[in-house]
Amino acid sequence: SHLTCTGRLSRGVYTALSLEIKADAHVRGYVGEKIKLKCTFRSTSSITDKLTIDWTYRPPSSSRTESIFHYQSFQYPTTAGTFRDRISWAGDVYRGDASISISNPTLKDNGTFSCAVKNPPDVHHNIPVTELTVTERGFGIMLSSVALLSVLVFVPSAVVVVLLLVRMGRKSAGLKKRNKSGYKKSSIEVSDDTDQEEADDCMARLCVRCAECLDSDYEETY
Repeated sequence: SHLTCTGRLSRGVYTALSLEIKADAHVRGYVGEKIKLKCTFRSTSSITDKLTIDWTYRPPSSSRTESIFHYQSFQYPTTAGTFRDRISWAGDVYRGDASISISNPTLKDNGTFSCAVKNPPDVHHNIPVTELTVTERGFGIMLSSVALLSVLVFVPSAVVVVLLLVRMGRKSAGLKKRNKSGYKKSSIEVSDDTDQEEADDCMARLCVRCAECLDSDYEETY
C-alpha cells in the first residue's frame, strides 16, 4: 500500500500539489538482513541541485524525531545515533527515486520513518510515513520445523495405533469364537500373528528413525 496526497487546503482554497511523494505504509524486515525503505516522488519542475531529500525516524511510543539521512547533490547519512554507518543511498533522483537502505537491522530499529522531498519551486507536498517492523527470521523457521516434526511423528504414530486397535479387535473376536467352539490355534495362524507383530514393530522403528533424522536436520540449522 502507499500513502499519497494530491492537494492541500490553504485559506479556504484547495490547491493542487506540485510535488507528490509515495512510500510503502508498512515494511517488514529481518534481523541482520538489509532492508530497503522505498520512496518515490513526482515533480512538475525539472530536477536541479536545489532538490533536497530528508529521512527522519521516530521510535515507537515517542514524539522524538531523529534525522537519519539528507541529500542535496551528495549523500549525507547520519554520523550519530543508532543508525550511524548503517544508512545507505538506494535511490536515483533523476528517476524520482528517494529510497534508502538500512544495514544490519535490529529489533531496536522498529518505528516510523518519514520521507520528505523538496524540489524548488515545488515545495508543497505530503510527507508519507513508513512503519517498519523488524523480527527474527529464525523464530519463524523454528515454528515451521516444529510443525513439520509434529506431523511426521503424529501421522505414522496414528497409523500404528489404528493398526494395533484393528488387530486387537480381530484377535478379541477370534478368541471369542475359538472359546465357544473349543478351537485350537494352528501353527500357520501363529506364524501369521508373528509376521504381523514384526510388521508393526518395523513401522514403529521407522517412525522413530524419521523423527531422529528430522531432529538432526533441525539441530544442523542452528
